[in-house]
Amino acid sequence: MARPRKMRREIRRVPRTAATLPEYDRHVCPQSLVTRRQLRERGLSPGGHGPVAVLRCKSCSYRPDQACIHPTRAWLYDASLARPKRVPTLAQEEALDRAMAARSTCPQCRRRYYFCLPLRTHGCCDPCARGYEPSPDTYTLSRAETTHRLVAWQGGLDDSP
Repeated sequence: MARPRKMRREIRRVPRTAATLPEYDRHVCPQSLVTRRQLRERGLSPGGHGPVAVLRCKSCSYRPDQACIHPTRAWLYDASLARPKRVPTLAQEEALDRAMAARSTCPQCRRRYYFCLPLRTHGCCDPCARGYEPSPDTYTLSRAETTHRLVAWQGGLDDSP
């Protein structure tokens, strides 16, 4: 008996027009246009501005008359319009730390792990559920150790009441 043939995926060809954003092939785009990752490396954010161009994927460079519609394409942003990244305040960092503490602290043994626990499915950490002792390098017991990990807290603030 013959095996059934696989269905071929329909190839959608979109002609390249001037109505869409300009597209650049790799190593050809201007120096002032950068991707989000390059902005992040420079400590910048798009600053509310949308992309100004598209960086075409490698396979689309062989089809210059068609627009790149692959998910591997990248959006290009103008570096002159970018703004510095916002720095969270100490209160925001403390709120994020409390939220992460709730996700990474076991309600039974009160250990705070360095990763998020499956509290919805298991309700506790894996060592409590299975009855073994975890390795000491995966958790912390003291709350004092975790407060100095905040980025905004650089020792310049007085931590006494």
